[in-house]
Amino acid sequence: MKKDILIHKVEDLAIAIVPRDESLEDKEELWDVFLINLKEEPITCVLVNSTGYSEQQGGEQRRTTTLRHFFEEVGPLSVVQVEPIQVQVFDLTNEYWVSFLHDNYMYDKKYVFVRGSIRPEHFMMVPFINRKGVVIR
Repeated sequence: MKKDILIHKVEDLAIAIVPRDESLEDKEELWDVFLINLKEEPITCVLVNSTGYSEQQGGEQRRTTTLRHFFEEVGPLSVVQVEPIQVQVFDLTNEYWVSFLHDNYMYDKKYVFVRGSIRPEHFMMVPFINRKGVVIR
């Protein structure tokens, strides 16, 4: 039964976390999270769930509020800003779960920025916005 379900792999989609001002990347309080559609076609009914979490010493759990963002359509070869993100949560694992429709099929993928991965040494040029940031495809 489960083996009969066709599962398509998510391709040509990325999440980027980018400082608002590259010259102030260490001092900037808020950065921006972007969803990047690298497909030649639009995607529709896009839902992005974001949450941060971490287990501290002694087993104490830290967790942010889960935020949900809906975009009716994200155009081909384009970018949408999902949310601002505070630098204080970079010490947590930040997870973005993206679901969308494309060619009448529901896709979903989890993008996980592990604790400590949002750093300048991991920067690359972000497509379409021409700024440096951390990108997961």
